[in-house]
Amino acid sequence: MYFTFSYSKIVNFSFSEQIIAVSVRHPNHVTRVAMAGAHIATIPYSVIEQLVKHPLTEQGIEKFATDWEKAVKN
Repeated sequence: MYFTFSYSKIVNFSFSEQIIAVSVRHPNHVTRVAMAGAHIATIPYSVIEQLVKHPLTEQGIEKFATDWEKAVKN
């Protein structure tokens, strides 16, 4: 995925323009297009699911569930 646009090269003739990022296929692409200034991105649901999953979050949920089960037993 290449980002070749620059705001300094966009000429505004009193039009309202927005930059749309398409073919976003990886969570890293989402970050990159957002940092590049895209206003809109087409993102598949599978990528959105990947965005909300993080290994540390998963570990924290597992630890909480284990601790909760211990607390309920006592």
